[in-house]
Amino acid sequence: MEKILNAAEMMEKNEMEDSARVLPYLAIILDRLVVKNATLCTWNVSREEIEQVFGRQALPIVWDYAEVNPFTSVGWPNMVGWVLRVLEHLKHIDAGPATVTHASATNLPFPDEFFDAVVTDPPYYDNVPYSHLSDFFYVWLKRVIGDKFPDLFSTPLTPKNDEIVAYSNGPGGRDGGKEFFTCMLKESFLQAYRVLKTNGIFVIVYAHKSTDGWEALIESLLNAGLVVTAAWPIHTEMKTRLRSNQSAALLSSIYMVCRKQNRKPMGFYRNVKRELKKHLDARLDQLWMEGISGADFFIASIGSAIEVYGRYDNVMNDRDEDVSVRDLLADTRVMVTNYAIDKVIHGAFTDRISEMTRFYILWRWAHGEAVAPFDDALKMAQGVGIDLSQKLNTGFIRKDKGYVRIVGPAERSDQDHLEDSDELIDILHHSLRLWRSQKMNEANIFLANKGYAKNYVLRRVAQAIAESLHDVKGSKEKDWIDGMFTGFEEGAHATRIPDFNTAEGR
Repeated sequence: MEKILNAAEMMEKNEMEDSARVLPYLAIILDRLVVKNATLCTWNVSREEIEQVFGRQALPIVWDYAEVNPFTSVGWPNMVGWVLRVLEHLKHIDAGPATVTHASATNLPFPDEFFDAVVTDPPYYDNVPYSHLSDFFYVWLKRVIGDKFPDLFSTPLTPKNDEIVAYSNGPGGRDGGKEFFTCMLKESFLQAYRVLKTNGIFVIVYAHKSTDGWEALIESLLNAGLVVTAAWPIHTEMKTRLRSNQSAALLSSIYMVCRKQNRKPMGFYRNVKRELKKHLDARLDQLWMEGISGADFFIASIGSAIEVYGRYDNVMNDRDEDVSVRDLLADTRVMVTNYAIDKVIHGAFTDRISEMTRFYILWRWAHGEAVAPFDDALKMAQGVGIDLSQKLNTGFIRKDKGYVRIVGPAERSDQDHLEDSDELIDILHHSLRLWRSQKMNEANIFLANKGYAKNYVLRRVAQAIAESLHDVKGSKEKDWIDGMFTGFEEGAHATRIPDFNTAEGR
């Protein structure tokens, strides 16, 4: 840092024309070097290189750290190369000069109806503590270029009071954080509405999974008078990123196109719901054909639901009560759940499969073998009619802190008493465990006693699970299913499918 400041002083003394422009780039290079020279850096054994601090959007504790010589090819020269490559790329962009303005989203310094389009990627509710993470870089930038840009570096650390993030550690806790986020987001959307031309478009990029996050976004959007006219998922995340390895992270962001339009004053929910079902079915068909699946499929459906709900200033049920955004999201999830189950099972016997088996199939399709936040699991369970609180840590549903994991046959044990269960997924798991123990005869007898020896429904459920685990590397469950059902004969005539709504089926 001292050398950079000395170089800046020399450039000023020699009256170099571009000295003011060069210094910020030197500060950026220093920040790149710092992110690879901290006690939070780890050693990548497979690639034999140092990993930077931010493998994910957090500052985690590490047990040991690696150091790099800043004067070698992987130090300062390497960081200079990265910045030079970016500048070389930007040099070839023939789009004319750009104007960058430092301002708050809640107070835009532009006249009314000034822009043809406004595009924003707002904070994803409580996903990332942006300002706190930015302090890592801010303190170094302030030391190098703080004197040159006093208006940008007037505080010891990054300003945080007006940051639009739903922090739960402030006044009011979680509810206070949500209220602040919704209020400030509404203000920023009102500003966007003001500066947008009458026939302009407003594009929002959003990729949060929780109901609270979407509820806050939708309420802010509708309160600002903007109407969603289209919503599409676009793959924006890498499957190989750290968060995707063991958790059900999204691969897509939802791009919502909004316009200034007059909304209908009121709609009755029974009519809106029919309209929503028709619109969703058509949109979900399209998403399915385009290969959108899993958690991304559910989130994409929310954007489509807003298109219908947002056409009305107010939506009422038959009891003259307001239908909230939360009610809309709950009903949307049920519709999407039924659609997804029907598609995964290829329309076979979906009305004859029990709720717990539906939940298991849906989880494997949506999350594979990854864990997911409890809120995600709760909403999925509600979608198939299950009270998750009554099922936690029993059977195949396991909860650890704030996450839920669905275990397969390899992780189940005799304590689950699978042989006594009439639940289809338990019957499948027990037969797989018998097969794995080379007890195929016992498995055949067990299936015959349960009425599934020549029943197509068991095989179809197993096939749906295996297909959902196709991209899960090293999945024991998929391997077991493929092994057991290779050469499995369903018989010339499948037996009658049990009705799970009767004593016989249960």
